[in-house]
Amino acid sequence: MSAQVELTNPVDLSVGGMRGHVFRRSIHVGMAIVPWAYFSHGEAVADAVSLSLPQLVAALMLALLCAEAIRLRLGITIFGQRDYEATQLSALMWGSISLGFVFLLVPDEAYAWPLVLSLALGDPLMGEMRRKGWNDRKVMMAATGFLIIIWLLCSWQFGTPMWMAFVLAPIAMISEWPRLTYIDDNATMLLIPLAFILMFEPFAQIM
Repeated sequence: MSAQVELTNPVDLSVGGMRGHVFRRSIHVGMAIVPWAYFSHGEAVADAVSLSLPQLVAALMLALLCAEAIRLRLGITIFGQRDYEATQLSALMWGSISLGFVFLLVPDEAYAWPLVLSLALGDPLMGEMRRKGWNDRKVMMAATGFLIIIWLLCSWQFGTPMWMAFVLAPIAMISEWPRLTYIDDNATMLLIPLAFILMFEPFAQIM
């Protein structure tokens, strides 16, 4: 069972200190290119290995789970990870698997782009605001505004229903908030809004 844990300074827990923290944040922001890679090159890569695109996504998810199992068996952490990840699923793994579910369940630019950008850009923004000493109310207001902008831009660029910006951006912000022991916010920030999209899709009829 996952209980709330105390909020700590991520730099203090990162392997590599500040450099490890910056590397971790860079990987997080780098997730923003995943939708581009999926929609621009996914089919070509899948064809090259004789798989369908959903099969390729599922195969990568399974491979990552196997690699994570080996890492946990050895009890190691890599540069940028946090000390406690030596004994539990890493934030990177939670984020990667959750990304996989996005592309398996809502493989459309109207949904994938705002979901992934909310995680890739919104999560580190909230983390850095807290690290700088912003109070909870300011973090929530600033992050919600930032995420609404992301969803509105995706509405303009990819046809995401505009009303979703004002529903799912706050949900994404709230989904980052719980500090759970074993479930990372990389998962909650994707999977909770994803669940709402699956409920909204019969009405939106994007796919």
